[in-house]
Amino acid sequence: MTVEKILKGKTGAVTTVGADMPLSEVCALLTERRIGAVPVMDGAALVGIISERDIVHVLASHGAAALDVKVGEAMTRAVKTTTLQTTIAQAMAAMTAGRFRHLPVMEKGKLIGIISIGDVVKARLDEQQYEVENLRSYVVGAA
Repeated sequence: MTVEKILKGKTGAVTTVGADMPLSEVCALLTERRIGAVPVMDGAALVGIISERDIVHVLASHGAAALDVKVGEAMTRAVKTTTLQTTIAQAMAAMTAGRFRHLPVMEKGKLIGIISIGDVVKARLDEQQYEVENLRSYVVGAA
């Protein structure tokens, strides 16, 4: 199974923000959409990602004033991305090794989606369930 299959099962457009948005607005957006991270765009270019973890780091250093900090000051700039052809196992390995939970999906330099570790785990479990069912059918049919 590949990242492309995960994206086919997701609905709606990718939520993005600009680097000049205050963290207070990002917090509201993350809460409203029930998501843990959002890509940061400059026009059509992916320039970062802002996650709950990034926000917590700013809160720890700035206190309540963190809500006025701009996304560009808090975001992760070295964003790891993936492609539609990446396998679920490869995506899971990259997320585990990099210790991040959200992975933007790019095609020809354009952001086309984002997957979370929850998406990857669900896809992997679905894949394993399919394999188990096939093995059961084979064993029962061979008996």
